[in-house]
Amino acid sequence: MRATTTRKFHKDRGLVARMYFTLFMLGVLYAIFTLFLIAAGTPLVLVAPIVGVMVVVQYYMSDRLILMSTGAKEVSAEQAPKLHLMVKTLADRYEMPMPKVAIIDTAVPNAFATGRNPKNALVAVTVGIQQRLNERELQAVIGHELAHVANRDMRILAIANFLVTLTSFLMTMLFWNMLFGGMGGRRNNGGGMMMVYLVTILVYFVGQLLVLALTRYREFGADHTGAEISGDPGALADALEKISGTVAGIPDQDLRKLQTANAFLIIPAALKGQGSMNLFSTHPPLQERVRRLRELEQRMQYGVR
Repeated sequence: MRATTTRKFHKDRGLVARMYFTLFMLGVLYAIFTLFLIAAGTPLVLVAPIVGVMVVVQYYMSDRLILMSTGAKEVSAEQAPKLHLMVKTLADRYEMPMPKVAIIDTAVPNAFATGRNPKNALVAVTVGIQQRLNERELQAVIGHELAHVANRDMRILAIANFLVTLTSFLMTMLFWNMLFGGMGGRRNNGGGMMMVYLVTILVYFVGQLLVLALTRYREFGADHTGAEISGDPGALADALEKISGTVAGIPDQDLRKLQTANAFLIIPAALKGQGSMNLFSTHPPLQERVRRLRELEQRMQYGVR
């Protein structure tokens, strides 16, 4: 185990710029959409507060929901001393409070972190990942997970998901109102309502693509930040390749246990035959992640970020 020292990490400026540009485009999309809805006379007064409450509840309850769905059990320092020490070492480098630690009893090698801020963070690892990775690789994986917390990814995604959830809710409301005779008594405006419905579907689709792009950028960002903190990009690249190679041989019934947390996992627990297109994936291509980490490893060797 390496000595516990505080390290400064350097964010990938190009990646950060792309993340903020994606958020900006998401904001522009929904600003235009809101103006369209107002012009069309669509009542947003009731929709936005309802969706807002849904997203706030999800934001504050997401960690508990993920733990329940994956069967992760929180463990003390006495129960898992080596794991706690590893997490504490990296948390100190991030200058964040010690997160809670949990273990998932499954052979699937994977890990995730959750928490709306560093004070409410939790890191969960599976039994399988502890068995299959060496200490360097496991430390690099935990560094990646803590990077999500340090980068405030949950907060960014909560804002982005609010907009998409709002569109989804409105889309459903429009569908049922058209089905049962119109919205707000405007029964003779079926054509206008259909136009609003079609535009809502389009905005939902484009917004979903932007959010998925944002989630992929956050994975690249966590790879970069985590590798800088652990000081070992090569170990994280090795871990990603090892996890990916192992997941292919895991039975579907074991993978299903982690399906609900796919967006949070370091590598998705995809079922057989579920190959996903890059545009609709929550994670970037593995080969691209490994390539970036190998390049970062070379730059760090020569003192270049």
